[in-house]
Amino acid sequence: MNETSKDNMMIIVRIFMIALPEKRKEVLQTLLSLLETPTKEKGCLSYGIFADIEDENFFNVISEWESRQHLDQHMRSDRFSVLIGTKSLLSEPLKIQIFTVANAEGIEAVNIARKRIR
Repeated sequence: MNETSKDNMMIIVRIFMIALPEKRKEVLQTLLSLLETPTKEKGCLSYGIFADIEDENFFNVISEWESRQHLDQHMRSDRFSVLIGTKSLLSEPLKIQIFTVANAEGIEAVNIARKRIR
């Protein structure tokens, strides 16, 4: 991989959380308290918290970062420590996935693919 493509990479983090039913409200309040401030962190492109429509105890935290260095700084922050601290409120351990994305496509890719099937 050349240096140019490395500079264009984005990091996506997905955190899966399953709250204990009796702790759901506490987990939700904790997540909501973390929602606004990460986007003010240097290198944070987006940060969202999503609830599953079929299982109200299942949450996803998805964030996008300009670089691994920015993400590493975030993972050392007090804010991230609060997120990790929810482990006693969960029915199973946090599942964290970190993706390094070198290429992203949009609606143009959908349009091209749909033209091929006609």
